[in-house]
Amino acid sequence: MCGIVGFSGKQQAAPIIFEGLKHVEYRGYDSAGIAMINDGQLHVNKDIGKLNDIERKCQLRSMIGTIGIGHTRWATHGGVTKENAHPHTDCNKTIAVVHNGTIDNFQELRKELSERGHIFSSETDTEVIPHLIEGEMAKDLSLREATANAISKIEGSFAILTICAKEPDKIIAARKDTPLIIGISDSEVFAGSDGLSFPNYVKQQVRLDDGEIAVLQSGNVEFYNASGKKIHKERQKLDTAWSGTEKQGYKYYMLKEILEQPEILESAAQQNKELFTSIAMDVLRAEQVVFTASGTSRYASLVGRYMISKVGKKLCEIMMGSEFHYFVDSVDKNTVVIAVSQSGETADVIEGVKRARAVGARIVSVVNRPLSLLADMSQRVILLNCGPEVGVAATKTFLGQLIVFYLLAFSMINSFDKAVETIKGLRNDVFNTIYWNNEKLRVLSENLCRRKDFYYIARGINFAIASEGALKLKEISYIHAEGMPAGELKHGTLALIEPGTPVIVICPNDYTYKETLSNAIEAKARGAYIIAVSDIENEIYDYWIKIPAVDELLYPLVTIIPLQLLAYHIAVSLGLDPDMPRNLAKSVTVK
Repeated sequence: MCGIVGFSGKQQAAPIIFEGLKHVEYRGYDSAGIAMINDGQLHVNKDIGKLNDIERKCQLRSMIGTIGIGHTRWATHGGVTKENAHPHTDCNKTIAVVHNGTIDNFQELRKELSERGHIFSSETDTEVIPHLIEGEMAKDLSLREATANAISKIEGSFAILTICAKEPDKIIAARKDTPLIIGISDSEVFAGSDGLSFPNYVKQQVRLDDGEIAVLQSGNVEFYNASGKKIHKERQKLDTAWSGTEKQGYKYYMLKEILEQPEILESAAQQNKELFTSIAMDVLRAEQVVFTASGTSRYASLVGRYMISKVGKKLCEIMMGSEFHYFVDSVDKNTVVIAVSQSGETADVIEGVKRARAVGARIVSVVNRPLSLLADMSQRVILLNCGPEVGVAATKTFLGQLIVFYLLAFSMINSFDKAVETIKGLRNDVFNTIYWNNEKLRVLSENLCRRKDFYYIARGINFAIASEGALKLKEISYIHAEGMPAGELKHGTLALIEPGTPVIVICPNDYTYKETLSNAIEAKARGAYIIAVSDIENEIYDYWIKIPAVDELLYPLVTIIPLQLLAYHIAVSLGLDPDMPRNLAKSVTVK
């Protein structure tokens, strides 16, 4: 969940590394640092906080040298302290390492290294790596050889970049189960967790595979396999569509990405008919179909399951990403696994997919990021076509996932073209939902932002939207919020309703309307403040969030948008940064 960046070339490296870190700061923003080599000396500068704050304190951009590595951290092992910030060094302060991932056996390694006289200055798992490399280099091995030996002792996941003052013109890059990309341009080479970290002029990339090592040196790069044999790897074009990460005048990425959703209807619907038809046939033929996903992607999968059941008449199971691998004994070659992950890097999802694939299951991935780990593991890949999503709280990619599932469901009845037309025709409805509600929800948020508890209720296909709406609020405002089936409110949760408690009711004019309204009336009788998301006004509402009338299967695509806006405005009203909520990161690459 951390972001790492490396650069080797003729320019000053620090400004390039700093800008790269800015573009992957969504992966972690507890602390950050840069290590450089200049005149044969290793220099490390790091601190806690966001990058801009650290720059003001430490002048990261002013560090001197043409080779260096950088890191922005999401804390996993050890608290948010300067000592725990990356880069980490060895005893002699000649080796520096940045790392994304988790080392499962770091306690054993740390004990062994301490007994040999190594001194540690942090609580992190990462710090064992430079000390391991130090020990291997003492055997007169090169930095590459020492790094290879060091990582052979590591259990867990890692993407690492290493520099050493004894070999001042090299960066060693290595990975296992965590993404790492090499960027190539004229006389310059880059390494990063994500191609977003590369300057716009970088047009070629190479993805490292598990166990591989890259040596970046003087603007060139060489690749080695796990056995230490030099190998050739094909360069791929770096998609320039993934360079559009500017705020374009908006204060926060989250608002920009919410307001982009009318356009997402068009881009996400630009799909390959043959691919969808083929996947639809696989789903229909499979003895069992399992969705696996986490967080927002799991709520999208709940909607997808409903659509596939309602339209395609196929019942599917949904497993949380972190739980799926415990149930792989029930998976076989007659199973289709639909793995859903915005980043394609979600560690929990990837672990389950690995095990399912090992027993013969067919894997379909639904991802936003091309060339992701999950995509590589899949027989078929559906791209969301949403472009970069920088805000930690998913918005437009959730809509993209709903669109993909709608198209897949109708592909099961040979109606792909009609479904695409229907989705594209929804553009004005999505635009109107934003236009009608954005400013009103800003005002409402100022009245609600001090409330301690919110409850979101709905029935049927809308229940997943209630859950996603609650997730958005607690992610970025730190307010307790709970989404639940409306019929469950009276089975315990109603005891928590006090006068003025906000209850958000998702009650469009569909088959769930009357029963959901009845549950809202029950809550109102206990003093709840009823906020209704509906295309029908009703006197029981204390506040009405108006949405357009659409087909019942399309309501999730419009009801979610005002809930995203409400969460955003409440967070801003509280003076919080919705793009970088505390304790969270965009790509969850640890289990």
